[in-house]
Amino acid sequence: MLDKSIEKLFSAALAIDDQGAVDAGEMGFMARAMTLCTMPHSKPREQEFTRVNGDYAMTMLAPKAIGLPYGTIPRLLLAWISTEAVRNGSRTLVLGDSLSQFMKELGLSRSGGSRGDITRFKEQLRRLFSCSITCNYHTKDRDTAMGFTIADDYNLWWHPQDPNQAGLWESTLTLSEKFFNEITQSPVPIDMRALKALKRSPLALDVYIWLTFRTSYLKTNTVISWKQLQNQFGAEYGLKKNFKAAFDDALRKVRLVYPGANVDVI
Repeated sequence: MLDKSIEKLFSAALAIDDQGAVDAGEMGFMARAMTLCTMPHSKPREQEFTRVNGDYAMTMLAPKAIGLPYGTIPRLLLAWISTEAVRNGSRTLVLGDSLSQFMKELGLSRSGGSRGDITRFKEQLRRLFSCSITCNYHTKDRDTAMGFTIADDYNLWWHPQDPNQAGLWESTLTLSEKFFNEITQSPVPIDMRALKALKRSPLALDVYIWLTFRTSYLKTNTVISWKQLQNQFGAEYGLKKNFKAAFDDALRKVRLVYPGANVDVI
């Protein structure tokens, strides 16, 4: 008998194969800067985090009292933010019914309490919007960097005791100009159905978004070493064999919902 998570992946794969993202109204976007390198998978011990992808590196720095974003929620939230920014062409987003519906489709309830989804969502929102990000590209001939925050300002209202959650979604977010430009000038197209199907694995989400980006411009075969992949996706896994096992599992899930991924493990 198939695991329920695999059953959901198969269902998503059939839907994706039957109808393209544009026709299904499921075309989404992700910021390129957050695709080349990614956020922590699990809760970091430190307030500074760096990922490396060849000559490109991304460093995230957070206030000690708040901490860095991690896991699936900030990744899914970034996809929603990027998609809304591209669709509406505005730096100011209203976290209204659209985000509420998005949470519902992700299977996130609007329950409160210390372990409720609202509490986890609220925490990751604060972490994501409070951290600063620096992207650096360094070679022997060139050194460039860009620093930014996701949001210039945000105003979030939370009323978990209200059964209808009235007022919870009367919240606004103003994206920083640099991040907004990064999203709208060179967005990475993604299928939101694939993200929803992979929502339980931050590594699978990272692999899917990265593959959609890489396969969009590659013209010839490219070999990427396990060391390069581990630096980019999972330095915290420690031993290479542990990372390789996790990556293989994530890639197996991604292939189900992204049949166009032309990738082989050698």
